[in-house]
Amino acid sequence: MRLKSVLLASMLATTPAVAADVSYEVNGEAFTGYWAEAENPKGLVLIVHDWDGMTDYERKRADMLAEMGYNAFALDMFGNDTPTETVDHRRAATGALYQDRERMRLLLRAGAEQATSRSGDTDMVVMGYCFGGATTLEMARSDMAGLAKGFASFHGGLTTPEGQSWSGDEPPVMIFHGAADTSITMDDVATFSKELEAAGNTYSIEVYSGAPHAFTVFGSNRYQERADTASWDAFKTFLEERL
Repeated sequence: MRLKSVLLASMLATTPAVAADVSYEVNGEAFTGYWAEAENPKGLVLIVHDWDGMTDYERKRADMLAEMGYNAFALDMFGNDTPTETVDHRRAATGALYQDRERMRLLLRAGAEQATSRSGDTDMVVMGYCFGGATTLEMARSDMAGLAKGFASFHGGLTTPEGQSWSGDEPPVMIFHGAADTSITMDDVATFSKELEAAGNTYSIEVYSGAPHAFTVFGSNRYQERADTASWDAFKTFLEERL
């Protein structure tokens, strides 16, 4: 069982009004997302998964959002035929998309279309974890930026690819980062801040002392409850402001 499937019992809560896996196709390829529907939705949240694909972790986060009153859709960036069992598999899956930004954006758009078609709501915030955080920022820099009211990245990659830039017109961006993250360093955070500041973006960055990379992953040896709770509370406020 993957670490992200080991959910803390303390996080269990009421069941969303509707919760189910969703099969969809993109250019003939099969993908599987997850839809969690709130009883009286206040808006829509699109979730972009970590490097091990769309797992029980994203399902749990979607359920948590539905319990808070938001429709949530966890999209699939890899497809049903992409293996993710090993580190090498995950590096290959994410690397292929980092090298093919056109495909990355195609899959983001397909996921957003699945989400909005089910929700019937055009007010949307996009969030992502690790690889999903970097992918969320890709969407923010793209021509899809106007589809969302805001973008949030949890311990995600912050590097702007060569040939891309921030215009300053993107919706607000929220970054949640662990100060002890050795994969994405505080130097990376500073560079990202300078880029957005120079462009004139509205953004916020929260940094949690002692928190390592992937500090929100329930059940893992990197999980830090203090940083997870604080970042989730701040994200709730972000949703209230944007939706």
